Amino acid sequence: MQVISEQQLSRLDSLAAAIENGDGAPRFRLLRDGLAQAIEEGDLRGGDMLPASRGLAEQLGVSRNTVSRAYRELAAEGYVQAMERVGYMVNGGLKKVGPGGRASSASPVRWEERLVDLPDEEHQPTRPADWRSYPYPFVVGPGPESFPIASWTRAMRTALRKEHRGTSLHNLDDQDDPLLVEQIQHNLLPLRGIQAGQDEILVTLGTQHGLHLVAEALLGSGGTVGVEDPGYPDARRIFLKKGARLRALPVDEQGVTVSGDLSGLDMIFVTPGRQFPTNVTMTIGRRRRLLSRAGREGTLVVEDDYDSEYCYGRHPPPALKSLDRTGLVVYVGSFSKFLAPGLRLGFVVADPVLIGHLRRLRHHMLRHPPGMIQRTTALMMEAGDYGRAIRRHRRVLSAKWQAINGAIEDTFPWKVPVTDGGMSLWIGGPSDLDAGRLAERALRRGVVIEPGGFCFIGPNRPARFFQLGFAAIDLEAIRPGVEKLARLLPSAVVR
Repeated sequence: MQVISEQQLSRLDSLAAAIENGDGAPRFRLLRDGLAQAIEEGDLRGGDMLPASRGLAEQLGVSRNTVSRAYRELAAEGYVQAMERVGYMVNGGLKKVGPGGRASSASPVRWEERLVDLPDEEHQPTRPADWRSYPYPFVVGPGPESFPIASWTRAMRTALRKEHRGTSLHNLDDQDDPLLVEQIQHNLLPLRGIQAGQDEILVTLGTQHGLHLVAEALLGSGGTVGVEDPGYPDARRIFLKKGARLRALPVDEQGVTVSGDLSGLDMIFVTPGRQFPTNVTMTIGRRRRLLSRAGREGTLVVEDDYDSEYCYGRHPPPALKSLDRTGLVVYVGSFSKFLAPGLRLGFVVADPVLIGHLRRLRHHMLRHPPGMIQRTTALMMEAGDYGRAIRRHRRVLSAKWQAINGAIEDTFPWKVPVTDGGMSLWIGGPSDLDAGRLAERALRRGVVIEPGGFCFIGPNRPARFFQLGFAAIDLEAIRPGVEKLARLLPSAVVR
């Protein structure tokens, strides 16, 4: 052990200046930050003794309590060690600051050797993190502007009353909020034509959490899953992560095609109400054939009913689950698309045996979704505010849907088929269109779009497709944004 040298204390002048010009920040914090920086950068080395608190206080013109508190914080954070009756010694387990400005361990973990490999599939192109700052954000998914703040706040205040705190704030173990389950059972599922008992409903942290649970329970360490092509890429990754093999099921204007032979498939994943990403609705004939053939083969069907509420010219058709008479359909629903994407609340409807198993799996992951979120949502539904919010949002989206379809019809050089709902459009350009190039050039002009190649399976993914979301963009910005995009189309053609 050695007391730090005069050369090492040369930065005391800068410490004193920093404390003097601290803009109101606590002096002990300024001193702690300065000493921590000296340790991280190697000016103070392992084994060096810090000056006595009294002497350093006199040198810096601060109280001894200020120095003592700074030393205690450094000790609590591992920068120094308290040596009984001696003082504080710089920790020898730290070395110079590493990448990102944080002190690195003397024996760094080789994380790349410890991490489990993720599925070998191209990741979805990421939209800009600051996409909300762009003037024309045609991103897929709802925006926060439609969130019913007043009714949510009112329901949350109610959820904190004495009679609700047992559910809102306490540990529910592996159970769900009974009021929310009741609202799902009686007020939400009947709208989709589904009748279910309370033991057939499990609350989740959104659709992806529900799919993770289902995959964990039913795929084990493998299996073969039929998936729509194009389809929802995150579902594919979840299945691949469980070691499943994927079989592509083509999609046309009537939804996913149903071949005569489903043998060898353990599970089929479909989005029949509003197919992702094409937005087509699976016809009743296709639905019945799918259920009939799945029943013959004993193939499970997972139905993701993610935004069927948003039909603008007709009532949404009943869910595939409503036609199920054998119990083969596992229904996955979400509140996130209807309220806000950050809410992260959904549910699974299935046979009680499967729900019981999913509940046990969920218990070891997170016990249950937050009781406060569950009870607030349930109270909103009980008061009728949830239904009113959905109807209001549907009117807003209907106006946007009409605006974007009209703008495309007026400006695009080819005809784009119109579907009757959803929150985005699936655009298929001519065969020589490069949607990736279009997205890059559009972004430079303030227009955010999402190329659609990642929705397809396999290495030879078509590049001519892209998605235009219209839920998160202002109504007034839709036409000028589409016009800007249309002017860029010729520059994205591959010659």
